[in-house]
Amino acid sequence: MSLPYYDSDLTDEEWQRIEPLLPPAKPVGKDREVDLRDVLNAIFYRADNGTKWRALPSDFPAWQTVYGYFRLWVRLGVWEQINLALVRQVRVSQGRDAEPSLAIIDSQSVKLGQKGVRNTALMATKR
Repeated sequence: MSLPYYDSDLTDEEWQRIEPLLPPAKPVGKDREVDLRDVLNAIFYRADNGTKWRALPSDFPAWQTVYGYFRLWVRLGVWEQINLALVRQVRVSQGRDAEPSLAIIDSQSVKLGQKGVRNTALMATKR
């Protein structure tokens, strides 16, 4: 792994929390040639600085590699798993239950149907 140069780089503690949540290397085939910590540092650098994938600094792995891992992890739901695990850790560290006991849904953000189209099934049951 390269030395940390950017504010967005993972600390050792952060890496220890996230590493077990990443998918393991494939059991067959070619060994992984890139350090996943460097990949994550590149992804976080991009998120922090708003750069294009192609504009990642050269001390990170190739942008195609970083983007490939990012898309794979999106498809596999890895980001959601990491987020859930970290939220649970924060809740427990604050003396709360790992799972929230209450959720709030804003009814204004729930689509009920298309505007201007009557729900004929609903209208038929009211008659």
